Amino acid sequence: MSRADEIFIAMCRDILDNGTDTRGEKVRPHWEDGSLAYTIKKFCVVNRYDLREEFPALTLRKTAIKSCTDEMLWIWQKKSNNIHELNSHIWDSWADETGSIGKAYGYQLGVKHNYREGQMDQVDRVLYDLKNNPYSRRIMTNMYVHQDLSEMALYPCAYSMTFNVTRVPSDPEGKLVLNGVLNQRSQDVLTANNWNVCQYAVLLHMLAQVSDMVAGELVHVITDAHIYDRHVPLVEELISRETYPAPVFHLNPEVRNFYDFTPDDVNLENYITGPQIRNIPVAV
Repeated sequence: MSRADEIFIAMCRDILDNGTDTRGEKVRPHWEDGSLAYTIKKFCVVNRYDLREEFPALTLRKTAIKSCTDEMLWIWQKKSNNIHELNSHIWDSWADETGSIGKAYGYQLGVKHNYREGQMDQVDRVLYDLKNNPYSRRIMTNMYVHQDLSEMALYPCAYSMTFNVTRVPSDPEGKLVLNGVLNQRSQDVLTANNWNVCQYAVLLHMLAQVSDMVAGELVHVITDAHIYDRHVPLVEELISRETYPAPVFHLNPEVRNFYDFTPDDVNLENYITGPQIRNIPVAV
């Protein structure tokens, strides 16, 4: 069993056994047939993944590493808010006739800000600080900008990353270690949990490589971790499956500029998984 499987199974079991049921409450999401989409939820789930030990991809079912990397790069590298620059259809339901999702996600990371060191967007500021001020306690991004919320097709779910650099005490001459905290206000656990974990694990590996560091811990903080009512039997079946060892992660070592990475630079070897779950109903 991979550590990611262990964490996921424990989280789902805790939500199902000890969570709060929202049936009968006023909720916003609904199913395609118009009925309200209720959840079983837990407040403030915190999961820790040490990327030096293994890559946190589930083996209970496959996480499409290149597709989730493509969406992450769409946001963090392309800084795009247009689905025509994304090689999947996961955002189609929220896009307008031009393909825009409004002032959300990549748009916010691409906005230029004035700093003492000059004008930069949030991603370039992170890259600058990792190179010039690695021990800064101010290396972070935020996509939840209140003044623009009314112009977003969907409020950001995974909205903030805080980076922190450490050095291993037992290896004072070794490379610096890049750690990150992903803050997420809300998460549909079945459809998005491991997708987001893998995305930000890849991001940490990429930022670490171009900053001459090694990827360390990814801490995932989820304020509202929920399982939808129609997902409960799917989750019960999923967490009862056989598990396998974690796959081996490879990132193209020749890429030294963050803006040169592509999904093809990411690969998982020996990735053995259970079958995919098809036709998962999605609440909107």
